[in-house]
Amino acid sequence: MSKAPAQEEAVHAYGWAARDSSGILSPYHFTRRANGDNDITIKIQYCGICHGDIHLVKSKVWSTIYPTVPGHEIVGQVTKVGLNVKKFKVGDVAGVGCMMGSCGSCENCKQDLENYCPKMLWTFNGQYEDGTRAFGGYSDKFVVEEHFAVRIPNDIPLAGVAPLLCAGITVYSPLKYFGLVPQPGSKKHLGVVGLGGVGHMAVKFAKAFGAKVTVISSSPSKEKEAVERLGADSFLISHDHEKLEAALGTMDGIIDTVSASHSLLPLIGLLKTSGKLILVGAPVEPPELPVFPLIMGRKVIAGSAIGGMKETQEMIDFAAKHNITADVEVIPMDYVNTALERLEKGDNVRYRFVIDVANMIKCAN
Repeated sequence: MSKAPAQEEAVHAYGWAARDSSGILSPYHFTRRANGDNDITIKIQYCGICHGDIHLVKSKVWSTIYPTVPGHEIVGQVTKVGLNVKKFKVGDVAGVGCMMGSCGSCENCKQDLENYCPKMLWTFNGQYEDGTRAFGGYSDKFVVEEHFAVRIPNDIPLAGVAPLLCAGITVYSPLKYFGLVPQPGSKKHLGVVGLGGVGHMAVKFAKAFGAKVTVISSSPSKEKEAVERLGADSFLISHDHEKLEAALGTMDGIIDTVSASHSLLPLIGLLKTSGKLILVGAPVEPPELPVFPLIMGRKVIAGSAIGGMKETQEMIDFAAKHNITADVEVIPMDYVNTALERLEKGDNVRYRFVIDVANMIKCAN
């Protein structure tokens, strides 16, 4: 007989955590909340490493609660389901992104925009109303309400799927919402600023939607891979003023994925009248905002976060249909500090580090 939720035992977990703002991670044993009637427990197989993890472990943006276990690009096998769970059964593969809870009753939640709920609960650094901590995916197990997990289709490489739970939905959502997806019989020219973990996903999704794509990067060495490997139609070096001038007013929209401070003025110039510059990167330092070029071109600068759960499932299904996965470098858990350091330095990461968590579990045992 199943225990009532209040009688369920807390889940003992093992992962890697940062203890202070140095951001150095080390092995950590902890407990997760019990698997309730609406919950599933996931045996994590892979977890992607996002630039946001650096912000978390070094307390650059959030007021981090230490010790903290990062990780919000999680895929793994369902090992337990609650009494009320309908969407999953034991043995299914599930994915969890940046959020693991919301109020469920606000205007945003009612419109499937849980990601904009004022009470949205982060997968990492979150805290339940009863004070129970929420820890991220650099660990062996995860407990989550079924609503905040997505179904991962069969026969899709899980290591390449993990980054879709953050990087993928971060670009898919604005492409759809801001009308940057070409409609039948129409054409769209999109710019993608930055060719990192998020940027290369923007190229893949935009091309799958049928758009013409130009990558805008400060690294000339990335031109060949952008065009030949990822399928971009053209490439612009962000400091080549002559080529930037030749491309003025040619783009319907731009997805800016860069997390470092940079000038927005050249990007605004690339937009057509009524063009849209969508910021999805998260620089710690606020950018300078040139107003006059916006006014004279009726141009828009907007921000966008991840999508809600309905849209995230839609994105995963679209990715499976079009064979879209992230290009990843799979690493063992004991390489995680080096990986975070390389990511922060922009050290030739192609394009997303993904932790082989399942192998960590084997080694720990």
